[in-house]
Amino acid sequence: MADGTSAHHPIAAEDIPSHEHRRGPLRPERLQSVRTRISGAGLARLFQFGDAVGLALASWAATRIMPLPEAMWLGAPILALVLLVATGAYAMSSRERSRRRFGRLLISAAAAGGGAGTVCGLIDPTFPALGCAAWAAAATVALFISHTAWGAVLGALRRKGLLTPNLIIVGGTPAAERLIRRAMRTRDVNILGIFDDRRDRVGPEVRGVPVLGKTADIIDHRILPFVDRIVITVPAKANARVAQLIERLAPVPNPISLLLEDTDDDTESKAVGRIADFDLMQITGSHQRSGYLLAKRALDLVLSIAGLIALAPLMGAVALAIRLDSPGPVFFRQRRHGYMNEEIVVWKFRSMRVETSDFSAARQVSADDDRVTRVGKFIRKTSLDELPQIFNIITGEMSIVGPRPHAIGMLSGGAEASKLVETYAHRHRIKPGLTGWAAVNGSRGPVDTPEEVRERVALDLEYVERQSFWLDIAIILRTAPCLLGDSGAVR
Repeated sequence: MADGTSAHHPIAAEDIPSHEHRRGPLRPERLQSVRTRISGAGLARLFQFGDAVGLALASWAATRIMPLPEAMWLGAPILALVLLVATGAYAMSSRERSRRRFGRLLISAAAAGGGAGTVCGLIDPTFPALGCAAWAAAATVALFISHTAWGAVLGALRRKGLLTPNLIIVGGTPAAERLIRRAMRTRDVNILGIFDDRRDRVGPEVRGVPVLGKTADIIDHRILPFVDRIVITVPAKANARVAQLIERLAPVPNPISLLLEDTDDDTESKAVGRIADFDLMQITGSHQRSGYLLAKRALDLVLSIAGLIALAPLMGAVALAIRLDSPGPVFFRQRRHGYMNEEIVVWKFRSMRVETSDFSAARQVSADDDRVTRVGKFIRKTSLDELPQIFNIITGEMSIVGPRPHAIGMLSGGAEASKLVETYAHRHRIKPGLTGWAAVNGSRGPVDTPEEVRERVALDLEYVERQSFWLDIAIILRTAPCLLGDSGAVR
């Protein structure tokens, strides 16, 4: 059985090889993988819900002071939320001053109270203006308390490295230097390192931030699973250089943005200022929708926990059969690629003899494979060997629907599968899955030839582009019929 821990745990500086030990001034004490970090969009929705609760309580408190019509106690909170969203109250920028933030809250509460009061006055001319003031005062107190609490939460999350974005820079240019200077002053982004093909000219570091290698080194670099975004900093007129860098970074799964140097200092300053909010010119990488991701995670948890409870007797029977059939552990653990190239440990029921276990997938399973045990043949045929991956789904390393995780360094036709297709790593832009679009479209089991690898990757990337909640439901419903009706497939 493979030893090792899952790569989703934070890593410290001492875990980085000695030639990469130069931390620089902008690398946090412990790196958090992109998968384990908190979504700013999801957090904003949570804050909006908290404000909605606070405004509802404000309406209740105001009605205790004086009777308010429905248009006031119901309409004013809705109008206040609309104004808060419209004025950017949930941007959560670390650069915004408290005076401006709380001023926005006061204006939103007063405008909502005044707007709803105007409607009430049109409906009932006897409606007292004091009702508007009572509601606005209660709403202001509620929002001040709410946003003070949210500010404390955000501060704690940023200190733990769970919210502050991690960047790497491509190009040791003057724009990169200005970005580093600003980051050291504001601490609203972490810059983990720089990659530049002109390493001899740039030197070992740029303002203390280490130069980790050349552009070609990024795709296989250990830092990649911890990077939220790659920022290319090049002169605006260097069109050929920009095109060359984009082409070289095409295999990388991480989102890539372009920060051009600009002769207009004000324009460049604003662009650099927005980098912490990822408001840059995005040139690659899928735009993740927080609502879909939340629904997908909820579906994963509900189905995986329910499945674990329902299938516990079957999993126990399989475990017992494995123990009686051949000596060795019940489970097989293998390091595979997860979200953003993160190394994860995937669990399976052991289907091979211990002495022939293939942790690196150097030889893929074939028909009548002599390494597979008697019980192993049955559980592979029925896909029961994959059931322990329910634990990977519960921990968040995998999803029910997504590209199947491949072993790191998996060989196909004597060549490493990841080298056969330039965009292979793009399948890692989402979490790997227990089932997926490729599986329900006939691409299951081993991929023995370059053509099969390309077909699998093409189907995976089609799902990455099309992913939606209803497509996930359709894939789940199609999975069992596809498996049961495909008795000839090698698995």
